[in-house]
Formats: sequence, structure tokens, C-alpha cells
Amino acid sequence: MSIRHGLLALLERGPRYGSQLRTEFESRTGSTWPLNVGQVYTTLSRLERDGLVEQDGEDGAGHALYTITEAGRAELKLWFEKPVDRTSPARDELAIKLAMAVGAPGVDIRDVIQSQRRHTVKAMQDYTRLKAQALTALESGAERERDDVAWLLVLEQLIFQTEAEARWLDHCEARLIRLSATAPRDGAPPAPAIPPRRAEPGRAVSRPGA
Repeated sequence: MSIRHGLLALLERGPRYGSQLRTEFESRTGSTWPLNVGQVYTTLSRLERDGLVEQDGEDGAGHALYTITEAGRAELKLWFEKPVDRTSPARDELAIKLAMAVGAPGVDIRDVIQSQRRHTVKAMQDYTRLKAQALTALESGAERERDDVAWLLVLEQLIFQTEAEARWLDHCEARLIRLSATAPRDGAPPAPAIPPRRAEPGRAVSRPGA
């Protein structure tokens, strides 16, 4: 997550002070990625060091105001235009956990997958409920507030992400079941044994996919 560029985008709308930036950042993203004031001011200090923002006096309450520079606007424009780099993906704790669970002594990877699946489905349901509320608010309001639209887009990304995670967990389980049924080659260690999935309450057991 680029807090650096997020703050630049907010400063492009006019001078802001630290806690104001934090509040607006969390409002725009629905507090999905909460910030603390110290994190905001540390980032502002680095932006100031790099010549992308500068201090611009104080407001009536004595808060130090920051404003974006021309170099900051150029940096922000480049960020908006450049695709997010996927060649070095961020570490995914779930992927690392399953990778380490394969063959780990005393670990039933089926239980690990099922536990995560329950959590993922619950999260998907929560995000879907919040999306319905957001849509209702947008459709009933006289104006479509910028922060409300931004929050809706973030929610939809989270829904797509959890749907993909649920499909990936099903795929992992099916893959491991097929591997456990395959006889090991000469000298190769056997694949981890994965018992058939127990049916969860309210969920039909699907056949392993391709």
C-alpha cells in the first residue's frame, strides 16, 4: 500500500495537516487500511525531504499545514499513469502458511484449509453486506460523495479478492487430494495424505476441480 502517494493525492486538493490527512485517508478507504498519526507525520517528513511536499504555515488552531510541490504533482501523475508492479508480489501470509503446512509434523492441512475457508466466507458475507449498504446510501442521496464512491470501489475489490481466495482454497484442497492418491515415483517422498473433506454445516461437498 502506497501511503506516500495516497497522502500526495489528498494534498493535491489543498493544504492539510497530519491528523486531517489521516482522517481523510481512512474516510476514502473505509478504514480498511488504518493509519496512525505518527505514520502520517513520518511519511510527510520523508516527502518533505524528497522535495515533494513543503510546510505552508499553520491553520487557526496552530496545526502545521503541508502542501504539495510541483515535483510532488509530477510524482503523483506518474503514479496514476504507471501500472502497479506485480513482478515482486507482496508476501501473502496465507500462501506462506499453506506452503509451510505441507508435510509439517502434527499439522492436518485439511483443517488449516477449512478453518481459513470459514473465515474467508464470513469476510465475503460481511463485505457484501457493506456493499449493499453503500449502494443504498449512494442511490438514495442527492449527491454522490467522492469518499462514498471510493469506499464502494474498495469494497468491491475486497469482495473479488475474497472470492478468489475461496476458489484458491478449494483448488488447493483438490490438488492435494489428487496428489495424495498418486503413487510416489521411485525414491520420491510420498505426497501429504489428505483425507476427503468433511462436509461443513450448510455446505455441500464439491467434487475436486481440474
